[in-house]
Amino acid sequence: MSALQMAIADGMTITKRNALKIKRAPDLLGGAIILPIVFVLLFAYVFGSMIDIPGMSYQEYMIPGIFVQTVIMSAQITGYTLVLDLQKGIFDRFRTLPMAPSAVLTGQTISDVLMNVSSIVAMSVMGLVVGWRIHSAPHEAVLGFLLLLVFAYAFSWVTATVALALRTPEVFNNIATVVSMPLVFLSTAFVDSARLPGPLRAVAEWNPVSTIIQAVRELFGNVNPAMPVPGAWPLRHAVAASLLWSALLLAVFVPLATRLYKKAVSH
Repeated sequence: MSALQMAIADGMTITKRNALKIKRAPDLLGGAIILPIVFVLLFAYVFGSMIDIPGMSYQEYMIPGIFVQTVIMSAQITGYTLVLDLQKGIFDRFRTLPMAPSAVLTGQTISDVLMNVSSIVAMSVMGLVVGWRIHSAPHEAVLGFLLLLVFAYAFSWVTATVALALRTPEVFNNIATVVSMPLVFLSTAFVDSARLPGPLRAVAEWNPVSTIIQAVRELFGNVNPAMPVPGAWPLRHAVAASLLWSALLLAVFVPLATRLYKKAVSH
């Protein structure tokens, strides 16, 4: 068996291990599903009654934003699980096994994509309940969901890198919250960037989260042609820019996370 085949086989073994761990710890999966549903209900019925989006319902505007918010929050499970395993000495056990160093990280990030699938399914059902609809062709809708999962996978490597650099669950949770909250709320997830003051508008329009949200809106048909065309290049070419962002995150953080993991298990 070649080194690549061994790495793939080891990665799938770790993916299965993490999937079983989620099954035995339903609070992880419950949090990934229940919290997004709470956000859907909160924004649909509380903020939705106060925010007007010309030419479309607020529910259809904000659901793609909550999709992206959810995959960002779920990606943090990657980091949290890694630092817990590091503290418990699980990495030391893996080090004694004849397995590829990348298998642990690959298995963890893939298992989190599976969790994201559950979250997205639950949110889609709840979105339909509150009035969200897909107005695009079926293949475009499928591409929208796939784009969410690609971004979720790429962002999982970001959180894995941060977790392996910090190595403490409490510190990781604090840092992850401090980073993820501005990323989401200083974006176009819940309000149109045209309503923001100058500096914040520029931040929101060039925020990679806004790019992913805009791409998902376009692929789901949740955009209003009457709304002003975004001025920022990433929002005018949202699908292509989203793929570029995901590729860039993977290119930067996969080798970084792998290097930090090797360093962590070498001590």
